Amino acid sequence: MPLRRVWVALREIGLRRGQTAIVWGHGMITNFLIKATIPDWDKPEQPEVRQAYGKLCGSVGIAVNALLFGLKLLVGLLTGSVAVTADAINNLSDASSAVITLVGFKLSAKVADSEHPFGHGRLEYIAGLIVAVIILAVGVHFLQESVLKIFQPEKIQLSRPAIVLYAGTMLFKLWLFCFYRAVSRRISSGVLRASSLDSLSDLLITSVVLLAVLLAPHTDYPVDGIAGTLVALMVLVSGVKIIRDTIDPLLGIRPDKKLVSELRQRLLACEGISGIHDIIIHNYGPNQHFATAHAEVSSAESLLAVHDILEAAEVEIARTMPIRLILHCDPFITADPEVKLWHQRALTAVKAIDHKFKLYDFHLEGSSDTLRIHFNLLIPRNYILSQAEISEKLTAALQQYDARLAVQIDYLHSFV
Repeated sequence: MPLRRVWVALREIGLRRGQTAIVWGHGMITNFLIKATIPDWDKPEQPEVRQAYGKLCGSVGIAVNALLFGLKLLVGLLTGSVAVTADAINNLSDASSAVITLVGFKLSAKVADSEHPFGHGRLEYIAGLIVAVIILAVGVHFLQESVLKIFQPEKIQLSRPAIVLYAGTMLFKLWLFCFYRAVSRRISSGVLRASSLDSLSDLLITSVVLLAVLLAPHTDYPVDGIAGTLVALMVLVSGVKIIRDTIDPLLGIRPDKKLVSELRQRLLACEGISGIHDIIIHNYGPNQHFATAHAEVSSAESLLAVHDILEAAEVEIARTMPIRLILHCDPFITADPEVKLWHQRALTAVKAIDHKFKLYDFHLEGSSDTLRIHFNLLIPRNYILSQAEISEKLTAALQQYDARLAVQIDYLHSFV
């Protein structure tokens, strides 16, 4: 960390040369860490700055939770409380989650190579899966120990310094909650917002365990074993959550709705594109997406003009979003009044069945003897009506206008 940057950070948060007192408030420490470690900290909308925020949060989370793990483990050994020891393991799982966050932000910056052309971002999910398995194993062990303490309770060796030390750990978690919340608001991060809520739940766990430890000498109920069981269950829930959060991206989870909506809006704002459909987005780690989509362009445009329209849109998306996009051209006729008429008729028939259906790639072919329309229809998966039933309803509705009409429908399901 350059000394000049540290001095600037200290000066900006109000610590002037010659001062002998330091205010250790939440805002003071948070602002110091941000301004001392992140260049251009006031520009969180920039990808590299946002990445620096993520790395900072990961590092702080590891440091604080590792410290809490050590302190609580010491208290657990001094008092003989299985609940306190289980709480220490809970903080170890939080430190592991912070490791995953830090690894994710670092790997997202690692460039692709010849062996991994899509980058290395998915290593985060694999690392998370390994950590989750370890957390589950430890959680099961402490669940067994805690249940045993319920049926075979042991006296807890209360020590005032140990209790004060354990209670003091809550201040660290309270600060970590405020830190995560402040940064999540600054960079609009759902992951960090979830981390702040997790820190808040850890505060509740520690409060319950502290109450159990204080009550243990004054009651015959096995409060230590009961509290330890509750904490062990929380550790197991945390492990299961990490497994779910890491397996889903590896399997191929539905992309974030906000990301899809933003992609669609930005593409529709591009000149020459009047419609977007068949969006497919693959996730290769945090902020690493590869996507394809079909763009509707006027058939009156030349082949060269269509190429320029799509290429400009791909460049715009790469510049403004963490997505590498490839667009497919879907030309449509805009001037033919008969095409417009039959398109409206088909759209009305489709919406009469279900307003959620999406119709696109509409084509009309006709002669003196035959009339044929062909379009794609996007329908929900596992829809109550079969494709054959939907085709029958739509054909009957459209043949009311012309009995010689032939209807061909290609059914599709959304990937987003």
